[in-house]
Amino acid sequence: MNGFLYTSYLAGDTYGFERVICVDQIDYKIISLLHENSRIPFAELGRIIGMTQPAVKERVRRLEEQGIITGYHASISQEKLGKHTTAFVMFRTKQCAAFIDFCKQSPEVTDMYRISGEYNYMLKVGTRSTEELVAFSERTGDFGFSYTLIVLTSPFEQKMMLEEEKIF
Repeated sequence: MNGFLYTSYLAGDTYGFERVICVDQIDYKIISLLHENSRIPFAELGRIIGMTQPAVKERVRRLEEQGIITGYHASISQEKLGKHTTAFVMFRTKQCAAFIDFCKQSPEVTDMYRISGEYNYMLKVGTRSTEELVAFSERTGDFGFSYTLIVLTSPFEQKMMLEEEKIF
């Protein structure tokens, strides 16, 4: 290969593809470092990858414009905030709009996914206790049927999806 990772995505135009995005190994290193610490200064990024601060800043700006970098987020410890129980809730409903609104308003719901299969939604829920999880589950009862999976441990979360060795 030529040192670039080519990705494309569907955008609904005539041919089904909007554009091809090219990410080289330097871009990958920048993405990887920002994924580990989104607050790393451009000067530090440049020192690690052997580029000047303005060059790194320009690369990051381009990655943002291409929609590869979509935001910068703090990683929050739910446990330190008293949320000791994490669960994934599979949910089947025919009241999709009302259920989405309910989930947006529910502080227990941290993530919501529309999925295929027997269930049409998967929620990631954080509560202080299993009792609080039961109370949340009871509040969802009017919307349909759920199946709850309680997280026992999390060996890792938010893993970097790109693999550097696959680029070349």
